[in-house]
Amino acid sequence: MVSELVKKSISALTSKQTNIFSAAFYITLTTIVAQVLGIFKYRILVSVFGASNSLGVYFAAFRIPDFLFQVLINAALSAAFIPIFTDFLIKDKTSNAYKFTASFMYISLAVYVGVSIIISVFAFPFSKLVAPGFSNVELQLMSWLMIIILVAQLFMIIGTAITAVLQSFQHFLIPGIASALYNVGLILGLLLFTPFFGIYGAAIGVMLGAILFFVVQLPLLKEGMAIFRPHFKLTGEVKKLFPLSVPRALTLGVLGLSSIVSVFFASFLSPKSYVYFDLAQTLMLAPVVLFGQSIAQASFPALSQKIHDKEEFRSIFLSSFNQIVYLTLPISVLLIVLRIPLVRLFFGASGFDWTATVETGRTLSFFALSIFAQSLTYLFARAFYAFKDTKTPFWITAATTLLYVALGYLFIIKGGQPIFYLAFSFSITNGICIVLMMWFLDRRVSLPKLAMLKDFIKITIATAIMGVSLYIPIKLLDQLVFDTTRTINLLILTGIASCLGFASFVLFTWLLDIREALVIIAVVKKFGKWDRMLKQVGELIDGPKLNP
Repeated sequence: MVSELVKKSISALTSKQTNIFSAAFYITLTTIVAQVLGIFKYRILVSVFGASNSLGVYFAAFRIPDFLFQVLINAALSAAFIPIFTDFLIKDKTSNAYKFTASFMYISLAVYVGVSIIISVFAFPFSKLVAPGFSNVELQLMSWLMIIILVAQLFMIIGTAITAVLQSFQHFLIPGIASALYNVGLILGLLLFTPFFGIYGAAIGVMLGAILFFVVQLPLLKEGMAIFRPHFKLTGEVKKLFPLSVPRALTLGVLGLSSIVSVFFASFLSPKSYVYFDLAQTLMLAPVVLFGQSIAQASFPALSQKIHDKEEFRSIFLSSFNQIVYLTLPISVLLIVLRIPLVRLFFGASGFDWTATVETGRTLSFFALSIFAQSLTYLFARAFYAFKDTKTPFWITAATTLLYVALGYLFIIKGGQPIFYLAFSFSITNGICIVLMMWFLDRRVSLPKLAMLKDFIKITIATAIMGVSLYIPIKLLDQLVFDTTRTINLLILTGIASCLGFASFVLFTWLLDIREALVIIAVVKKFGKWDRMLKQVGELIDGPKLNP
């Protein structure tokens, strides 16, 4: 019996996810685990360091390494790698696919190492450029933390390349587990090394997490280990990859610049202000990654395969669009109405005082306004990438980022406003971004705009009702029943209000005949038969039956 259970467990881990729903299910499931671990990591950080200047410097130290990784590596992987790799598989040229991967990986590593050495040598000037408002001591700390993170990124590069290969073979579970283990490494670093090395222990945790992310994916590669054979040849496909990646690299570069700009403006307030901003953004990004990125990632292979069948393409896109809106709009309302209880639950450690709670909650509420819009940008971007169009998302992102810079300058530098105005600027620019993306994609595929608008209005109405259903019980229970100074009471209060709110949302979306409500009801009914449910719900992707 035990051996049979082990076999079934291994089979579940190594099996393919051959339809959009099952792929999205496993991506979402592992993303939930990763997000929970990520929030736990932040809880430990604020419990150890509080809303301190050193923690703000630690957050700021990630900006340049992350910018470098996104521009040099993730651009090619997210925009062009999977379509080219899949073309090899369809033509039954698996060995060529592995050689292509090896060439890409080693060339990328060589470029990354070269640029990282330059940044490490001039770490202090780069830190001062990013955060001119920090003191010299804070800039020195930022420099050393940044160097450690740059080294850790080497393992992330290799691990991310492996993730792209596995996802091309429709394996989504193990890469998702690897992402969760990245946060495990960070937590271990905090628990084991911060007592001895202070904030540097958190940076060591980044190194441990990156190594775990890389190592856990290796067993599933099997003969795909050929990607580690040295291969630097610039084949036609490799040459094709880089031009396709340039617009995406510029897009991610602009997004990375947006993060750097956030540090730049926050540094004129205080490192603490960036702690509020980063923690609020972390809570906001959880549903964006959980629903927006997961659904877009799961639908990308299907969209790529259906570019010559516009009707099928529109059907897949509309289904993914409605799923994202249905799942993210109620989350936005939840974060706005319950902002203070949620911040206290996630970050309410002894070192995180009431002022930090209020400022983080206020910043979170302004971030939450654009959760649905930011989530949809993942889907729209991948719709463009399916047509190998990486230029349009870049120009739209560049234009809206310039607007973000202008608004940040107006609110923070000129107006001297608090940090939550920067979150408000972020939401404004994301709303404009999604409108522009929708307009340009409609010109290409003639989107079912009336159907999209009809479903959006229905979901918005149900969301507004949900907001009332959240607000009334949270106020009544807070004042009349629960002493929310105690964590357990706060947890019960938040849980009751959330359940009432989501129940009303599902009820009214069902009454308004929104298909996604029926899917949720089907999930609840078949929860005990989840494997059968995954096969029945969703649209089957008739992809190539290949093995790595």
